[in-house]
Amino acid sequence: MYKFVGELYARHEKNLKELIWQRLIKWRKQPATVRVERPTRIDRARQKGYRAKQGYIIVRQRISRGSRRKPRPTMGRKPRKMGTVKITPGKSRQWMAEERAARKYPNLQVIGSYWVAEDGKHIWHEIVLVDPAHPVIKADSRINWICDPAQRGRVFRGLSPAGKTSRGLRKRGTGAEKVRPSIRAHHRRGK
Repeated sequence: MYKFVGELYARHEKNLKELIWQRLIKWRKQPATVRVERPTRIDRARQKGYRAKQGYIIVRQRISRGSRRKPRPTMGRKPRKMGTVKITPGKSRQWMAEERAARKYPNLQVIGSYWVAEDGKHIWHEIVLVDPAHPVIKADSRINWICDPAQRGRVFRGLSPAGKTSRGLRKRGTGAEKVRPSIRAHHRRGK
């Protein structure tokens, strides 16, 4: 069943586009971080580790699109050296969205996230969070690894799936020599 739900999103059917458009009208008026009752894309949420049980929480996070905005320097320099345009962050938007959700819910841990929608100005991701102190999570052998103290603040260390992808850890072989063990290793040439 989840396979067919995923294909529906992949094909961008006309009815689905209209549904997303209607949702965005509401979402733009909401705060940047919103806890939602159930996932918008159940297939992606399940792939990222979500289960419909206590201890799991879904948060929809809005994040701005485009390159970084940097103020124009007040002192003189040639235009090329102004450094105001084409400034891109060293992280993916998805990773930044996960971090913002984790800051909003400091007692929860991020296990994954997925794209939900975007318009000209914003991107929305849904983040799957888990409460490591919840008895149901502690008793579940599939997810109780998150209760280990070493997993605290994992999203801020780039250990979530989006963080690992942004750090380049999905690559292997030629061209991936400088991505391990960290971004700061190899004289910060990992990104």
